[in-house]
Amino acid sequence: MRMFEKTFAVAPDGDNLFLKMDESAPKNNPSTPAVAVHAFTLVELLVVLAIIGILGALLLPALSKSKMQAQSLNCLNNLKQLQLCVHLYVGDNNDYFVPNNSVAVFTPGTNVTFADLSGLSWLPDDDASTEINPSNIINGLLFKYNTSLSIYHCPSDQSTLETPDGDPLTQLRWRSYNMSQSINGYPQGDPTYYPYIPAWTKYTGVRQPPLSGLFVFIDENEDTIEDAEFGNPPIGSPYFEPNLWWDMPSNRHNQGANLSFADGHVEHWKWVYPKIAYELGQPVVPQEMPDYKRIQNAMKQLYDN
Repeated sequence: MRMFEKTFAVAPDGDNLFLKMDESAPKNNPSTPAVAVHAFTLVELLVVLAIIGILGALLLPALSKSKMQAQSLNCLNNLKQLQLCVHLYVGDNNDYFVPNNSVAVFTPGTNVTFADLSGLSWLPDDDASTEINPSNIINGLLFKYNTSLSIYHCPSDQSTLETPDGDPLTQLRWRSYNMSQSINGYPQGDPTYYPYIPAWTKYTGVRQPPLSGLFVFIDENEDTIEDAEFGNPPIGSPYFEPNLWWDMPSNRHNQGANLSFADGHVEHWKWVYPKIAYELGQPVVPQEMPDYKRIQNAMKQLYDN
């Protein structure tokens, strides 16, 4: 330990004190070992930064994947809650499925639609992209069974509202889900179309596909969702052009979508081909035909009785 002697002196004016070391004190104690001080070199600092960067690059994809999985699980839970509302409605209404009357009619290749809202519906909406407030959800027949607005919106759906003129707004949309036309679809709609859109009216009347294979709600593509009914040309129908996406499922869950089924369970479906919409009534490309047929097989067809 370094030793020094302290002496004090008083300035002539008596105001200021100062400390003086006795320079005659020994400078060092030879028996005291020297303490080495080590600092990072520039090379070592760069190596540490590089390691941190590598770890970040490894962890970020995993964190992003975890977030996507959590959002998908939340979406599945929303569909589970909506499916429960359907079951409660069936129990309160003599086995009848909830009416599904919200339909937007369009001419393929025009991107022009008009709404056909006839009678009551699970959700009387004609365009999810311009629904500025949730009044249509609140006025729907299922809302009284669960008054949480959040169950109508997928957390992965970042699409925003727009004005009727197409000007984008910053607010997220209220709704991401549609109900299959196979579930009491179009029961009070235009009689020109209704007889040619096969649908099950009663829960216990479902035969093919069975309850476990008949989807009810689907996470729809943000670029095709307008009305509240998910439509698809019936197989073999002479009245509609085949192999068109009237409505397209979403692609936001790792190139997949989430669905609920009539027996109450929910599933995530991974697509063979990405679902990218560029027009209403979009033709099905050959690569995605397996996905298209998978959707059709989970809906009632003209020959299903």
